[in-house]
Amino acid sequence: MLNPQANGAALNAPEFYARVRERLTLDVPPGLTDASVTPVRGDHDADPVLEKIAAVRPIRPAAVLVAVIDHPDEPTVLLTQRAQHLPDHPGQISFPGGKIDKTDADPMAAALREAEEEIGLSREAVEPLGYLDLYMTTLGYRIVPTIARVKPGFELTLNTSEVDVAFEVPLGFLMDRANMQTHSREWQGIERHYYAITFGERYIWGVTAGILRNMRERIWR
Repeated sequence: MLNPQANGAALNAPEFYARVRERLTLDVPPGLTDASVTPVRGDHDADPVLEKIAAVRPIRPAAVLVAVIDHPDEPTVLLTQRAQHLPDHPGQISFPGGKIDKTDADPMAAALREAEEEIGLSREAVEPLGYLDLYMTTLGYRIVPTIARVKPGFELTLNTSEVDVAFEVPLGFLMDRANMQTHSREWQGIERHYYAITFGERYIWGVTAGILRNMRERIWR
């Protein structure tokens, strides 16, 4: 049973997937490219002052894949660690994903393409279920997180120019309110607050933790 401490409720895997299908859709969230719409979710969840900073940035549409692997004993979430040599966010933990290209039919297509390019996750193993709320970052990215059910038994081929490692974290651990904390650090001369989850030696923070928090609120509440 998945038993994150939210409203005292436990969910098994079929219930989790059923609730995702019930509560989410694959309709593209409003505001993905419309500057007049401010996404409800974003870095400003933990630090409201960041909303004003993000609002003046050029819009950068993006998509990520929240791949929930349907293991029979306990579902897990597939995460990656960005390559240490990258100029932006080296070594940070993230979901597979990236910018939405003009050739992508929709955010889901972008998330699937990026997952295949970054870690070799075959589209045949992935069943997209629905979009979480649009997430706005301080740098102007507007990210559409796509929750998907993934069949276990797949093989990955990492693109080492982008990713150092891919790993799984139990879904129940990530959804446990007790494991979500608020941390802070100095960023461009200001103290920035953000969400973070520590899983062993893995430090999941910022956008990735914020999207996981949104998933807990949308699916468990």
